[in-house]
Amino acid sequence: MSHSRINMLSLIAFKPVMPDQEVEYNKDLVAIKDWLSKQPHLPHDVEDVLLRRFFASCGYSLERAKRTIDFFFTLRSTAPELFCKRDPWSPEIRRVFEITDMLPLPNKTKENYKVFIYRLKNPELDLFNFIDAVKTFFMLADTRLTEEDDIPSGEIPIFDSANVSLKFMGKVNISVLRKYMLYTQEAIPIRLKQVHIINAPSYIGKIYGLCKPFIKSEVAKLVKFHEPNSTSLYKDVPQELLPDEYGGKAGTVDQIKRYWIKRIEAKRDWFLANDKNWAVDEALRPSNCKDDRAHQVRDLPGSFRSLALD
Repeated sequence: MSHSRINMLSLIAFKPVMPDQEVEYNKDLVAIKDWLSKQPHLPHDVEDVLLRRFFASCGYSLERAKRTIDFFFTLRSTAPELFCKRDPWSPEIRRVFEITDMLPLPNKTKENYKVFIYRLKNPELDLFNFIDAVKTFFMLADTRLTEEDDIPSGEIPIFDSANVSLKFMGKVNISVLRKYMLYTQEAIPIRLKQVHIINAPSYIGKIYGLCKPFIKSEVAKLVKFHEPNSTSLYKDVPQELLPDEYGGKAGTVDQIKRYWIKRIEAKRDWFLANDKNWAVDEALRPSNCKDDRAHQVRDLPGSFRSLALD
């Protein structure tokens, strides 16, 4: 059987735990914690809610959950530029807060799917640092994954490309993009259901082409593009779930954003300690726990900064 996380994310249907399954479910969680405590190379101080997310996102398969947990921590350890030195009060992270909007929306769809909007607030690309933006994106994800007990049946990211120019390609670090795509598709414990690109400009194909080599075929099938002023998004995501600025009833972008910034800042001590707490010690890895996927991520030279784009 394939070890691809995409099968878990997009092909495994969500199976809620029924009352008569609760005892068995708890037994499996105990089994995961017991297994984790016996892995000398992995961190042991892991939140219960995160372990529950792994179990759920892996179709309640104990063996899949174990493999994914190992890959989750291993891949993070190969990307210190994204998962270390994460201080919410640092100038770099605060700048990301200022020029981007990363918004987990408060209400879910009728299918129990969590909806997000991500957008570049300030189109001035001189202020934008791709690595810092991805790092902040994962800080927000970690806040959700370790603190929210309500596990959704699926996730729907919406990327608003209104302020993304063709010059954005020159800011992308290909090595980091590759790690981002591998982590979000094969390691993070979510069930991806749809991906929407709204306010898509005519040149969106060129920008999408930058990511396409790293996108699994199963995920590519989930991606939908929506032109500016289009209402086609509402066929999949009810408009009332969106922020006020998008014609919805979820509150303003600023209100939602401030709420999540406060959540991330309140978790500052956790982020500062996380460098060591979630480190993988490869010297202690048992010989039967090898996973070549993480070690296939090699630094690629530079970025597209040398390209002259109009």
